[in-house]
Formats: sequence, C-alpha cells, structure tokens
Amino acid sequence: MTDPSANQGLSPLAAGAIVAATLGASAVLGTRHRPDPASDPETFRWYRGLDKPGFTPPDPVFGMVWPVLETGLAWGGYRLFRQPSGPARNQAVALWLGNVAMIGGWSELFFGGRRLGLAAASAGGMLVSGAAFTAAAARADGKAAATGVPFVAWLAFATLLATEVWRRNRR
Repeated sequence: MTDPSANQGLSPLAAGAIVAATLGASAVLGTRHRPDPASDPETFRWYRGLDKPGFTPPDPVFGMVWPVLETGLAWGGYRLFRQPSGPARNQAVALWLGNVAMIGGWSELFFGGRRLGLAAASAGGMLVSGAAFTAAAARADGKAAATGVPFVAWLAFATLLATEVWRRNRR
C-alpha cells in the first residue's frame, strides 16, 4: 500500500527553510564584490570607470529592483516547494534553484571576476533559464509562475545592459 503523504509538498517550515537558505547563499555570494565605496572601494572605482550606456539605471535602482524580484522569487519558490511532487513541480523547482544560484554567480563573474563577456553570456543564459522556470512553474502553480514574469523582464533588460557594457569595454 502506498503512503498517501508520499506525493505531498514540503511542510511550510521545510519549504521556508529551503527558500531562505538558497536565497541567503545566493545573496552572500552576490554581495561579496558589490560596487560599494565603503565595503569594496576597489570594485566601486572599477565599476565607476566602466563605459556604460545611457540607459544604465542609477545605482539605487539596482538596490530597489533586486529585493523586489527576490521577494517574488521567494514566494514563488515557497509555493512550488509546497506543491505535491510530480514532474511539472519538480522541473519548476529545479529551474528555480538553478536561477537563484545564477543570481549570485552572475555578480561573482561581473564584479568579482570582472569577466564582462562571460557575465553577458551568463545573463543571456539566465534569461533563457528564467523563461523556462516561468513556463515550468505555470504547469505546477500559476501564482508561482507569475513571480517569474518580472524576473524575466528584468533579465531581458539586464542581458541587454551587460552585453552593451561588455561591448563598450572590451580590451
């Protein structure tokens, strides 16, 4: 006889813990080399010296956008982890985990490694992966999928921006 709870989603506590730990690890990685004059003046000077396009948002915009996107992703991830296990839910969770990991990884490539071309390519990969996450989440939980829409929109803009910064600063 099968256990009726075998196909249920995670408990609220387990889902919340996984989401918090995953986003927390990504944030730690992503903020190691942020262009902040107080915590990393060298990266701050390097970033200020880059030739950036006119459509680059002011620095505070980045600080406002990412917490909103990550809050949405946290809520969407939590909802997905609470769904019963199955192919659609499992694919969406895997893509969610990958996208959250890539957020911190992108910052490490761009700011930490100063690898502008690789960071631009990575942004494009995140765009594709973010769209795949949103599509997979739509099959598992429509409300979780809705959190992917602003994320993908921002990734489209970020890919364009990262590519243009790379193009202008190739040496």
